[in-house]
Amino acid sequence: MKLEKVRNIGISAHIDSGKTTLSERILFYAGRIHKIEDVRGGGDGATMDHMELEKERGITITSAATSLEWKGYKINLIDTPGHVDFTVEVERSLRVLDGAVLVLCSVGGVQSQSITVDRQMKRYQVPRLAFINKMDRTGANPFRVVTQLREKLGAEAFLMQYPIGAEDNFEGVVDLIEMKSYRFSGTEGQNVDVGDVPDNLKEKCEAARAHMLEQLSLYSDEMMELLLSEEEVPLEMIYKVTRDAVLGGATPVYLGSAFKNKGVQPLLDAVNRYLPSPLDREIKGVDPQDESKAILLKPDPEAPFVGMAFKIVDDPFGQLTFMRIYQGTITKGDSYFNQRTSKKERFSRIVRMHSDKREEIDTASAGDIVAVMGIDSASGDTYAAERDQCTLESMFVPDPVIKIAVTPKSRGDGDKMGKALQRFRKEDPTFRVMTDEETNEILISGMGELHLEVYIERIRREYDVEIEVGAPKVSYRESPTRAVDFNYKHKKQTGGSGQFAHIVGTLSPLESVSEGSFEFEEHIVGGRIPKQYIPAIEKGFRDILDKGPLAEYPVVGTKIDLNDGSFHEVDSSEKAFYTAAQGCFREYFKQAAPKLLEPIMQMEIECPEDFQGTVVGDIIRRRGIMNSSDVVDGNSIIIAEIPLSETFGYATDLRSMTQGQGTFTMELATYRETPSNIQEEIIEAKRKEKEGK
Repeated sequence: MKLEKVRNIGISAHIDSGKTTLSERILFYAGRIHKIEDVRGGGDGATMDHMELEKERGITITSAATSLEWKGYKINLIDTPGHVDFTVEVERSLRVLDGAVLVLCSVGGVQSQSITVDRQMKRYQVPRLAFINKMDRTGANPFRVVTQLREKLGAEAFLMQYPIGAEDNFEGVVDLIEMKSYRFSGTEGQNVDVGDVPDNLKEKCEAARAHMLEQLSLYSDEMMELLLSEEEVPLEMIYKVTRDAVLGGATPVYLGSAFKNKGVQPLLDAVNRYLPSPLDREIKGVDPQDESKAILLKPDPEAPFVGMAFKIVDDPFGQLTFMRIYQGTITKGDSYFNQRTSKKERFSRIVRMHSDKREEIDTASAGDIVAVMGIDSASGDTYAAERDQCTLESMFVPDPVIKIAVTPKSRGDGDKMGKALQRFRKEDPTFRVMTDEETNEILISGMGELHLEVYIERIRREYDVEIEVGAPKVSYRESPTRAVDFNYKHKKQTGGSGQFAHIVGTLSPLESVSEGSFEFEEHIVGGRIPKQYIPAIEKGFRDILDKGPLAEYPVVGTKIDLNDGSFHEVDSSEKAFYTAAQGCFREYFKQAAPKLLEPIMQMEIECPEDFQGTVVGDIIRRRGIMNSSDVVDGNSIIIAEIPLSETFGYATDLRSMTQGQGTFTMELATYRETPSNIQEEIIEAKRKEKEGK
């Protein structure tokens, strides 16, 4: 297959814009499948949603790849999820694709996730077409959607087609370049009937064509001259300039209704005609020895091989690594170098994917997207023919925002759960697993509650492990609030030498409390306690700080001032003074009116200005303190401090308060006193937990 006739494209959009339904129609018209299935309700479910969970929920969770042919062109297609929780799937797909189709709903228009996808497309400079889907829905208004594309996304968007009717009366489209109408007939809309422009739309179509040519002329001086002298622009020139415009960042807009089988074939023609081939994209790598040196990769099958592992899936047959080949050719059974680890690995099998089905192939070359078996890689690794040949810039991975604790219901399932967590961690860079040293729980963190819910459900189904999900535990701290004088003697008399130590001083709170804050000072005069015993006293105090007497949380913000004491010539020892310090702390800390401190998170929240009042009201309800709020371009940026215990479930709450448009980041700011009623609840809960054990 000639490289100029290869297209690597992704389909991405906001939730429920019809990406998977569109992919299903594309596969049907290209002859890859012989029966159209629906995303929701009955049947086998859409081809690209092959996971059980995807079929049940009617959502896409993992991106699926397939390849097809359309009018002599080979198209590698990736269908991506719409939910922000699975944003890494879109991120890594766009990282390796040459072009994309941005699907928009004719009623919803540009929604929050469309804005995220647009940002990702711009990050990797992926040229795209827009497809306004669901033209048959009540309230369909493609002209409003084009205006939103221009205003909200700053896109150079213009209609390439004009709708014939809308809502229930949507019949087809007028191609504004050739001024012909397309209607779709047959049981599955497989026949494209070409006709003349309906008389009642002639004027509107002429005006829309003039607007389209005006937009395109910004990308061609020659076309602008023809328009200014009011000459006819040749069709070939329009096609060529549209392609240049797409590669230059413009967004031509197409219309249709994938569910009603209308408008899909002209979109495929546009993919062939305007989206880039691997030859049109400039891909740069860096020299591993000298990172300031860029290496330009050529999509040449004869050049030394360079490819990127962009996605990993562990299935019953082993690890499947999806790879985009940028340069050179790979052959089944040959070995290539992982540039990160410098290890040589054998590509035991190469397969072309069709959703979850696979076709074995012997070789794959520049421009291909295939899956390789038998290698052990991580997402974003570069493979090449030589060691230290070239590395490709890895993809952007956002930080997780939510953490929960997980434990298997039955003890024996611990290993199985561990295996599952390791596998998912490898597959998905936004899924993190850690053990909390204080509570000894296994914590998993991810992009949102739906994200973690899906993984927990997958562990139940794929590994047959029942999991208990705990609310994440908050690590509180204990701290004294007033100074107390101590005078403590430790005496122990047994056969032989005994133990004797006597310490006098003050235990007081520190002014500034931070993680691990503890001060020890000694003002011993006249050798009341020999110098060699002082370090043992300090160590005794330090070692007991891990578990405070209130509720066994670490102690912070404490100062010990040692100013007197006594010792015994025979019975005193380092061990005796160490024990005395610990006993003294246990007894006197309780007299210093200790308080529990809770972690306070600094949160930065972004949401449209209209929702500012609701969001601020909610922050105050969560015992939060407002620090600042600014409005930039209709977007409100709020900075507030909120106790960690009040932030659980916040991702979901913020989305519902802001119609899915709010985002937030948070980090630990400080520790503050817990209100006394909450402190009593925590101590009580801890006491019950101990009794329960």
